[in-house]
Amino acid sequence: NNCIVYTGTHDNDTTLGWWSRATQEEKHHVARYLAYTSDSDIQEINWSLIRLASSSVADMAIFPLQDILSLDNRARMNDPSINPGQWRWRYTTSELLSQQLSDRLLHITQIYNR
Repeated sequence: NNCIVYTGTHDNDTTLGWWSRATQEEKHHVARYLAYTSDSDIQEINWSLIRLASSSVADMAIFPLQDILSLDNRARMNDPSINPGQWRWRYTTSELLSQQLSDRLLHITQIYNR
């Protein structure tokens, strides 16, 4: 229990960005791990992994805002292999959390006692 689980960091692809580049073998493995019949059954991989992380025994679960907002790699924060142009993505007021999104987070938080 003395650990932290997260769906990503500032240095990796967003979950949607990673999923769009994942191989069929990787997608198949993730689908099996998440108890889906097929990777084509996975509609929102970011929310599937948020739910999975929330169900963990880890003391803390952390999700990048990009995953909560279902953003792809255009919202990636940092790519350590590229020097210029880092840290440019910003959360703007046009992306405010909707009531539906807030309710979804609340539901997961309550189910997993986070």
